[in-house]
Amino acid sequence: MFFMFLVLAACGNGSGDAIYSIEDFSENASTEGEAIDGGTLNYGLVTDTTFEGTLNYNFYSGSFDNEIIKWFDESLLSVDKNHKYTQDGAATFEVSEDHRTFTFTIRDHVNWHDGEPVKAEDWAYAIEVIGHPDYDGPRYDSSFRNIEGMEEYHNGDADSISGLEVVDEKTLKITYIEGTPSLLAGGIWPYALPKHVFKDIPVADMSASDAVRKNPIGFGPFKVESVVPGESVSMTANEDYWQGPPKLDGVTVKVVNPQTIVQALKSGDVDTVDSFPTDQYADVETELTNVEFLGTVDMSYSYIGFKLGTWDKKAQEVKPNPDAKMADVNLRRAMWYAVDNEAVAKQFYNGLRWNANTLIPPSHPDYHDSSIEAPTYDPEKAKQILDEAGYLDTNNDGMRENPDGEELIINFASMSGGGDIAEPLTNYYIQAWKEVGLNVQLLDGRLIELNSFYDKIGQNGDDAPEVDMYQGAWSVATDVDPSSLYGRQAIFNFSRYASEENDRLLEEGTSEKAFDPEYRKKVYSEWQQLMVDEIPVFPTLYRSKLVPINKRVVNYSIGADFMGLHEVGVTQEKPFKAE
Repeated sequence: MFFMFLVLAACGNGSGDAIYSIEDFSENASTEGEAIDGGTLNYGLVTDTTFEGTLNYNFYSGSFDNEIIKWFDESLLSVDKNHKYTQDGAATFEVSEDHRTFTFTIRDHVNWHDGEPVKAEDWAYAIEVIGHPDYDGPRYDSSFRNIEGMEEYHNGDADSISGLEVVDEKTLKITYIEGTPSLLAGGIWPYALPKHVFKDIPVADMSASDAVRKNPIGFGPFKVESVVPGESVSMTANEDYWQGPPKLDGVTVKVVNPQTIVQALKSGDVDTVDSFPTDQYADVETELTNVEFLGTVDMSYSYIGFKLGTWDKKAQEVKPNPDAKMADVNLRRAMWYAVDNEAVAKQFYNGLRWNANTLIPPSHPDYHDSSIEAPTYDPEKAKQILDEAGYLDTNNDGMRENPDGEELIINFASMSGGGDIAEPLTNYYIQAWKEVGLNVQLLDGRLIELNSFYDKIGQNGDDAPEVDMYQGAWSVATDVDPSSLYGRQAIFNFSRYASEENDRLLEEGTSEKAFDPEYRKKVYSEWQQLMVDEIPVFPTLYRSKLVPINKRVVNYSIGADFMGLHEVGVTQEKPFKAE
């Protein structure tokens, strides 16, 4: 235990007992003043690795790519603070009485960056590509299978999707098999794909094409001018943007290492970043006099996942393995009791992350069930569970064998990219499990680069057999429905967990009855409890999102309903520098 204390203390931030609350931060920049005509905003991606560079909503999987795309492309549908679709976006919509048919109308003057109008066929084409048998991206899930005729098209039994109807150049009609409350909260695919650009590219080749990697286009407020693969993207203003010309001349998005982010902000090398490392905030809040910190409850959580099966590429669904090394829920439960996430939250993050109890985070307050009692730090309880389950140290080497008396080595995959604390945090977890007699070893003896990490745990459907468990993080969808992460047919279900009760609850959460908010809340409370009981993964920390913004920047917000990137401006040509 003394060693674990040293590991935690080694990553202490030097700020004593300072504990912060996300409630003390605003989502909106307070800088006042008139924006000058023009200027370039420098936007940082805080990571010690490269970004993947899949710069299209249909194909990307990494959050850094999404941070780039949002500057030059956007959803056709806007959302409010509760993530519900509104009528204020580039398209409006009408819904049939049975909630199954949506009719969308794209506004006039919504044009691609090459001048071609964004058409209903572009929207339909985006959906067709995702449903195509040769599609190699991560988007195809239950929300797409809910479109009438999609399964037949996806299986190659139909040449078109019966539930898609291009009524005219600006009108698209989509009919769903079942009308669900999820449709109005993220369950509709709201992104178009320029058919005139992609129509001659085979679907299997699209994600690697120049149209995605080198010369991506959208209809957002800025246009991509150049891409330095993995490092930066330069953009210029889209004077033809449907909401009006941007105030800025351009935006440069570039990778900034977590170890140098503070200096980059001090010097004005970047005006803002995608998210500031919360573990560094306590050390620098008084130093960064030239920025204002915005903050909100992040739509994400960190977690520990256990490999319980594989992905069946042919069936496109999870294939559970009852003989998996981590198949015993008692082993998984003991590992949850063995770690002190509350201490991690305070020592590493000064309260800007906090202990998590369920897989629906507090960013969805209507559904997050804080009353559910999940395992919290109790190493003696962990040892008791392991003893009773037959995990005993039969050869007196200090490490437990499995119930068959065989050596138990658990291979743990963890990624780099978390700054200075990534390695010590991983070491803490390994040591905590060692303290209860479990021999957990870091896979390959090192942290894995982000893109390689997600390949290993199965984002392409190939599960590396040497991985027994892993440490990951999820950004959750705007809709509370967790089926895209934990459903039987979700490729992002990296633990490869499936059960009939999980299937039932996920189905009930998007059923006709779930239009009743209280019924839906009850279903997802039951689902959260099921995950605490079954433990395919366990959440470790909920997260704050902190975003520093140079005090020359006006009209900037990190609110969920913010759609004003074209209004963002600067009050002077050069950024303010720290005093």
